[in-house]
Amino acid sequence: MILRYREMFPVVVLGLLLTLGGCRTTRSMPGEVQAQAIQVTGSRVEMNADWDRDPDPVTAAILAPYKAVVDSIMTPVVGRSAMDMSAGRPESLLSNLVADVFRQSAVPYLGRPADLAVVNMGGLRNSLSAGDITYGTIYEILPFENSLCLLILKGSTLKQLMENIAVAGGEGISNARLVITRDGKLVSATVGGEEIQDERRYVVATLDYLAEGNDKLSAFRQSEERLCPEGATIRDIFLEYVRDQAGKGLEVTSRIDGRITIHE
Repeated sequence: MILRYREMFPVVVLGLLLTLGGCRTTRSMPGEVQAQAIQVTGSRVEMNADWDRDPDPVTAAILAPYKAVVDSIMTPVVGRSAMDMSAGRPESLLSNLVADVFRQSAVPYLGRPADLAVVNMGGLRNSLSAGDITYGTIYEILPFENSLCLLILKGSTLKQLMENIAVAGGEGISNARLVITRDGKLVSATVGGEEIQDERRYVVATLDYLAEGNDKLSAFRQSEERLCPEGATIRDIFLEYVRDQAGKGLEVTSRIDGRITIHE
């Protein structure tokens, strides 16, 4: 049977219907009957615009005041983009832009930009369209509560990180250049236009999520030191950058400049 709870309380369906294939009853005390699920199956339901054609009026009325608050926060324009930007491997307009912004965000803590920055393609969840940029636009691109972490890596460890990035086929990087093969091998890597020195310490700006070695960037686990400033979320950092550009009368822009190239 399918359990339906509409009579008990309104439910916003997020896409998963649970069907109980059967149930049995047990008795724990005289006169008391309990139901016990013996099989659970699931199926996916695509959430698309079709669900908006005939909205449930009771649910819509309950959500209306919350929607008004969210709309008031998300719709204000904070800047403009000069072009369409998307994220993709081996490099892309959007990943280059976010990595550049993240590298510069180290200035308040170091007195200078980080030596390089790394952001993951998987953390960029939407494209940036030419035209107005709203709060909502930035939330759609950067929906997670990821924060800035500044890590110190030895050059030898940094080379391992570059190998991790090569295996992934590319990630968002700033102030570094990689040549990789189509099957995920690292051919060469430089930082600031120079070869990586094994004993030198490099400051890498990245996300707290990646700093733990997630997304197969395992070399980050070997960092010698780390600073993760409280409240420095990547979303707020990017938002402040867009606002700053707007304050200067500038539109947000980016370019592909060969940060990661495929060796043929």
